[in-house]
Amino acid sequence: MAKGVPGGYQVWDNKGHRWWGDLYELCPDDLLIELNGGADPEKITALLKWYRAQKR
Repeated sequence: MAKGVPGGYQVWDNKGHRWWGDLYELCPDDLLIELNGGADPEKITALLKWYRAQKR
């Protein structure tokens, strides 16, 4: 689940009870859809790499 935090959005891991991934200025809709849907690890990894590249 994405939660608004100072400076943007961050993904909350309900199973691990901790923040997961990077802080995003914009809400990563396609990443959130995948996390809440099929949760395919390969697709999630590809989306994370793409979003990290956009931050640079």
